[in-house]
Amino acid sequence: METMYYDHGTPAERWERAQLFFDAKDYAGAARVLGKLVEEVPEQTGPRLLLARSYYHSAQLGRAEGELRVIVERDPVEQYARLMLGRTLQRQGRHEEAEPHMRLASALAGDFE
Repeated sequence: METMYYDHGTPAERWERAQLFFDAKDYAGAARVLGKLVEEVPEQTGPRLLLARSYYHSAQLGRAEGELRVIVERDPVEQYARLMLGRTLQRQGRHEEAEPHMRLASALAGDFE
């Protein structure tokens, strides 16, 4: 019965619900809504990026990394996804692996040294 609340409504209603959960810092709740939504609309970057952010903030770093890698594979110049991927890798202690993503995110944002 509890899962019906997370899955109820149109994709647009669930997207809005997920954003409300995220804004309320209920990252696990947002991820529950977004997981199904991403399955339904896998080509859309917005829900997948918010899902990755929800995973990141709820310390589900492996899942966040997976979603972010899908985004940067599809869109290599998605600046925020690059930044989040770099931060996710850093948070896992994988600093060398994070560095190219952080540099690229910085360059895509126009932050040249």
